[in-house]
Amino acid sequence: MSLSSDHQHPSWRPPESPSRIGITLETYILEGMLGFPAATGAFTSLLNQLVLTAKLVTSKVRRAGLANVLGYTGQTNVQGESVQKLDEVANETLLSVLGRQGHCAAMVSEELGDMRVLSSDPRAKYLVVVDPLDGSSNIDVNISIGTIFGVLRKEESKAGAEPSDFLRPGRDLLAAGYVLYGSSTLLVITTGLGGVHGFTYDPTVGEFFLSHEDIRIPEHGATYSINEGHSARWPESVRRWNAWIKEDAKPEGRPYGARYVGSLVADAHRTLLKGGIFAYPADRSGQGKLRLLYEANPFAFIFEAAGGKASTGIERVLDLTPRSLHERVPLVLGSPRDVDDFEQFMRGER
Repeated sequence: MSLSSDHQHPSWRPPESPSRIGITLETYILEGMLGFPAATGAFTSLLNQLVLTAKLVTSKVRRAGLANVLGYTGQTNVQGESVQKLDEVANETLLSVLGRQGHCAAMVSEELGDMRVLSSDPRAKYLVVVDPLDGSSNIDVNISIGTIFGVLRKEESKAGAEPSDFLRPGRDLLAAGYVLYGSSTLLVITTGLGGVHGFTYDPTVGEFFLSHEDIRIPEHGATYSINEGHSARWPESVRRWNAWIKEDAKPEGRPYGARYVGSLVADAHRTLLKGGIFAYPADRSGQGKLRLLYEANPFAFIFEAAGGKASTGIERVLDLTPRSLHERVPLVLGSPRDVDDFEQFMRGER
C-alpha cells in the first residue's frame, strides 16, 4: 500500500507488540508504526526530510556559540519580530531540504511574508507549515527552543499551490510535530491515528531513537503556564481563572504550581508530558498572539491525539478556518479537565 496515495486508513491501528523503545524514527516511519500501514511513498519521504532538517538544525544549535550564528541579523520578519541568525539558518535549511525531492509543493513559514513555492510538479502532493525556530528570543541565553511543523495534503488536480490552499482547518492536518532543542534533542510526531511518539537524537550515531512511546497527557495536572507579566492586559474572565487556580484549596488540588519558560515548544512539551495547562489568552481587545497555521494548529493536533484539548478559550482550535497565512489566535493547551475549567471561566459560568 502506498502511503502517498492512502495513508490515513481510518480503521488501521498499529499491531499489538512488546515495547519498541530503542528503534529508530526512520524504522518507525517505514514500518507504519505512526498510525498508517507500512509504505515507501511520498509521504514517508517527506517525513524523513523533516527528520533530516531536525538533524541539521540540531548541529547548528549545538554549535551556535562557536559558529558565529548567535545574535540578531538587524532585520525584522513579517511578524515585526527581530530575526536571529539561527532563525534564518533554520528557515533556509527547511527550504533547501524540502525542495529537493519534489514532494512538497509549497511552504508557509513564520519567517516568510508569503507562501514559498517549492515545486510546480502536480505530483507534489503536500504542503508544509512551519515555525523554523520557536522561542528564538531565548537563543542567546541558552534556553530551550524548537521547531514546529504541520503537513497538509495539496489538491492533486492542479500544479503548484496558492495561499488559499493553506487556509483550511487544523483538523485537515495529515501530520504534526515539533523538535525540542534542550538538554537533548527530542522530536515528537503524530499522524493523529497511531498516537503521539517522541524520539531522542543520539548524535554519536546520527539517529533519532524511540524514547517516549504513545504519549498520553494526564486527565488533569498540577501546574499552569502563563505569562503573568501580561495580566494587566487580560480580560476579567482570565484574571478570575488565574486567581482561582492559585487559591489554597488542597482537596481540589489547588494551588497549581507556576511554570513558564517563554518558549511555546518548551512550555507545551512540559504540559504534554506532565499535564496541567498552558495558556496564551486573548488580551482585552480580543486579539491573540500565537499564529494559527504553524503554531496553534500543529500543537492542537498533537494534544488532541494524546488525549488532551486545545482551545481558544471559547472554541476548538482545530475547527477554525484561517483567514490569512499569519493569522493570530489565543491558545489554551492541556489536560482535558484543566482546559474545561478555563473555558468555564471564559463563558462566565464561574
